[in-house]
This record gives sequence, C-alpha cells and structure tokens, in this order.
Amino acid sequence: MASRVCLVHYHEVGLKGKNRAHFERILMDSIKAACAAFSISCVTRISGHILVTFSRAEDVSSAFEVIRKVPGVARVSLAYHTNREPDEYGRAAIRALSEAGGFETFKVSAKRSNTDYPLTSMDLNRQVGEVLCEAFPDKKVKMRDPDVTVNVLVVQGSVYVYARSERGVGGLPVGSAGKVVTLLSSGIDSPVATWMLARRGAVCVPVHFSGRPQTADTSEYLCQDIIAALAPAIQIGRLYVVPFGDCQREISLACPSDLRVIMYRRVMYAVAERIAKIEGAKAIVTGESLGQVASQTLENIMAVNEVVDIPVFRPLIGSDKQEIIARAEAIGTYEISCETAPDCCTLFMPCKPETHAKLDAVHAAWDLFDHEAMIEHLVDAVEYIDFESGSYKPPRMLRERHAELAPRG
Repeated sequence: MASRVCLVHYHEVGLKGKNRAHFERILMDSIKAACAAFSISCVTRISGHILVTFSRAEDVSSAFEVIRKVPGVARVSLAYHTNREPDEYGRAAIRALSEAGGFETFKVSAKRSNTDYPLTSMDLNRQVGEVLCEAFPDKKVKMRDPDVTVNVLVVQGSVYVYARSERGVGGLPVGSAGKVVTLLSSGIDSPVATWMLARRGAVCVPVHFSGRPQTADTSEYLCQDIIAALAPAIQIGRLYVVPFGDCQREISLACPSDLRVIMYRRVMYAVAERIAKIEGAKAIVTGESLGQVASQTLENIMAVNEVVDIPVFRPLIGSDKQEIIARAEAIGTYEISCETAPDCCTLFMPCKPETHAKLDAVHAAWDLFDHEAMIEHLVDAVEYIDFESGSYKPPRMLRERHAELAPRG
C-alpha cells in the first residue's frame, strides 16, 4: 500500500561539488529541527533528493507547509511511496491526480535513476498515462504546458508518485555560512533583512535596542513575536536586548540635535560589534534601504560604518518599501511589525536630522560625550532571551561580566 512522504528537491546545495555531502547533512538537520513537532520517522538522501517519511500519515500535509519554508529547499513534493509494482504506482498516480483540483489537461513525466528496472522512462509514461486516461476519460493529455503534471520517479527499488509540488524559499541551509549579528527592531525592515541572511545560510543572532527605561518594553515582546513567526523554518536561538533609553537621553543633551541619530547609530553599531566578538559572529546585518530615511543616505551610512571593523551587510539596500512589505507579508512578520510600539528608533528624534553629515562635524559631536564608557556600560547591561534552536550554538565562554547574567525569559 502506498504511504505518504515529502520529497525535497534542492538546487544550490547540489552545486557544492566535494562539499555537497556537508551541505546535504546540514539541510537534513534543518528539516528535522523544523519538523520536530511532527512524527518524522526518517530523513534520508535518495538520488539527488531528500526523503522525509512519517509515522503518522496525518502529519504529512502540515509538515509539507513547513518544509517548503526551510532555507535550502528549492521545491517540495507531496508524494506517494510505492513498490515497483505497476498496479501500486498506477493507483498512486490516480490518487495524486484526483487531488489536483480543477484541471482539464495533464501529462505524465517519468524518470528512473538507474537501469535495473526493465521499463524505460518512455515506457513508464505510456503505462501510467494509459491508467490515467482510463480513470479520467473526460480529461485530455497535453504534452506542453498542461494544467497538471504527474511525476513518477523510480529510484532505489521504490517508486515515488506526485502531482502536488510547490516551490520552496531556496538559498542555503541555516548554519552553512557562519554566524552574523542582526540589528532587529519591531519594524518592517529588519525582520526581512534577518530572514534574507538566514536564507543565505547564516545563523542570525538578533540584537534589539530598546528604549527602556525611557519607554515601555513593548517592542521587546514584539521582537519575540517576530522570532516566533519565523520559526520553525528559521530558528533563532538567542535575542540580545540592550536598554538604550537613558543613553539616548544623554546623547540628546550633549550633541547637536541634527546629529543625534548618527550618534545613536554609531553607539549601536559599536555595541553590536562587541556582541559579535562574544558570539564569534563575522558581520553585522541591518535593514537599511538607501535613502529611505535620513540616517540611510550614503554620507550618513559612511559616518556610522567607520566605528566598526567587521563588515556591515545591508540586504535591503536597493529595495523600495513596497518590495520590503511584500516580503514581510510572505514571511509572516508584517502584521506584527505594524503594531504600535515605542522604541529607541523614535526616542528623542530631532525635528531636522542631518541627511548629509560631514565627518569633521560627526567626529566633533562624537567627542562631546564619553562614548567608550557608554559602550562599555551598554555591553555590561545587555540582557538575553534564549529560544529553542537546532542551528544556534551559544559562545563557549562569555566575558566575565556576562558570566552571572541570567536570561530574562
């Protein structure tokens, strides 16, 4: 009798040459972690695919929706697994096509991974096509651009039959490209930037700068909701929270009003770099888009970048707001980000921020307050919240001042 399975297809992972097996293992681990809530019995590689089997048939459809959101998955198919018996895979083909919904045309696409099965791909196409024509006499066979394609894959002594196949998010599996620190707010842009780096295989460690104690801690809880929305396909293991409100007030009293935002961001970047060193992260990620707000002009970006030595990635730099909103809706963070929450981004904002900062003026303002002491104070004050994650590994040893730091949640 046919059993229901998920058949995972990948693209970039398959191009990794001698490192391919390493990437495949990471992808299989990611799928296992993402589907921990389901009754997975086996995740294994078969002839350029990853096969996911379940002990409870009712879990397969729900797991299918999760798997296609896992970075590294190019496509996932909801398949029937049968023996190499024509009657079995013929019945499976009828069931697969009957689940396709409304359609008028179809075709069969058969492949075999080796030649130990006597029927060729063309033989299989004709054999299964004949069965389907008898079962669906009112439907037509169309070889080019049919409404539905029934795929028949003969591999390793088994046959996999499927018609439902949906595109995944692609990219590389999380954990295959190192670790980055992301500046995560409760707004629309930074969750998308975080997702985009995770999709390229990076383990993301978000750092949230809260306006606390000058504002409520609402934005911190929204960030936790964003992390929950990205899960289980993308798992974030730790959220760092930096209470930044009092330091913003100090900067606002000491510096020219038009340069406040640049000073805020320079301090934020410096703190993020310290956390990156603790975590062993190799870059900082932000949700900036060129020219979107005053702090995101080329001059202001350059004025902020110079305080850190590690790379700063801006995956949204060439995107407009509508593109970013569309992506936020697709990954499930948009509605959360639309909730109103006071945070450090809106605290002590000047009426007319500088849009084309001169470095001499920036350096002069930077020297008006003890920025080194402030950065040290903020790193000392960092709090963190841990989440379940299969890809995140906490640093082996935090600095001495973090040794007694207890998680907030």
